[in-house]
Amino acid sequence: MFFWLKVAHIAAMAVWFSGLFLLLRLYAARRRGERDARPAFFNPVANRLFFRIATPAGVLTIALGMLLIPWVEPGAWLIAKLVLVALVVLVHLWMGAQLHALGKGQARRGTILARLLGWAPLLLLLAIAALTGAKPRSVGDVPPPGEHAAAAPAHSSSARSAEDASSRSRWP
Repeated sequence: MFFWLKVAHIAAMAVWFSGLFLLLRLYAARRRGERDARPAFFNPVANRLFFRIATPAGVLTIALGMLLIPWVEPGAWLIAKLVLVALVVLVHLWMGAQLHALGKGQARRGTILARLLGWAPLLLLLAIAALTGAKPRSVGDVPPPGEHAAAAPAHSSSARSAEDASSRSRWP
């Protein structure tokens, strides 16, 4: 079961990111005034891509990822990955807001934010893949779960003894 959940999660993620990449390509074509920017082509393709492909794939990716969490070893990598996934969701929502603005005739051309966010899905995908592949127990200065309680020295001014400090429960 775990294997097939992982396969479905990765497949949904591939479809989600492909949709984001293609949507960014359509936005770039529109900014440059290319052939793909004609409303007769752009509007139905961008809407179908965002609402019927990328958004359902994103929801499915997140749902399957949540189902996989109980089977993975917890660590700082998982927290970092969830933060990166939240950033991908924000980029996805930004693309939807751009599509909505274009649908209302409010064309936004050549903004620096659009150019920077054009690279965001690729960078986030690479970072998520690296974290998932390596699964480091700690990320930078973030210690692995449970080590902060064991490494903290007992304070002499504290009313608790060292024995009480060691018997405290730690996060798994």
